Amino acid sequence: MTGAIWNLLLGLAWVMLSGDFSGLNLLVGLVFGYISLVLIEPQLASLKGYPARVPRIIGFVGFFLKELIQANLRVAFDVLTPPWHMRPGVIAMPLNAKTEMEITMVANLISLTPGTLSLDVSDDRKVLYIHAMFLDDEEGLRRNLKEMEHRALELFR
Repeated sequence: MTGAIWNLLLGLAWVMLSGDFSGLNLLVGLVFGYISLVLIEPQLASLKGYPARVPRIIGFVGFFLKELIQANLRVAFDVLTPPWHMRPGVIAMPLNAKTEMEITMVANLISLTPGTLSLDVSDDRKVLYIHAMFLDDEEGLRRNLKEMEHRALELFR
């Protein structure tokens, strides 16, 4: 978290010193701030791991947007075509997430994707129950959800 704050401060300092208060200039400042933090990371223990986390966040955002668009298109196709293709059902997905924050993040990401909804977590916090609109390929759905969980957990660990 310290690295993100420093990166934001360096980006804002860039904007203030250049005198150009635009979003593009802030983005340039954030990139220069990130490069600066990458260079000084070996000397500061508080920045440990920050440079590696930023590419993972960008990769996760791209992955999630791709999943979101695919799910929206699938639901829209099913709604707009006369014969319904959905086969709803509930599956149990074993969780690799351990903490409350990780479980909440995974459950919310699954619920944000159209066609899936997190229903409940088992009492021992090891299984997440998910309602899916399209349960044609249960193993494929489980693989996609596990991939989403894996990528989300990479952001925290």
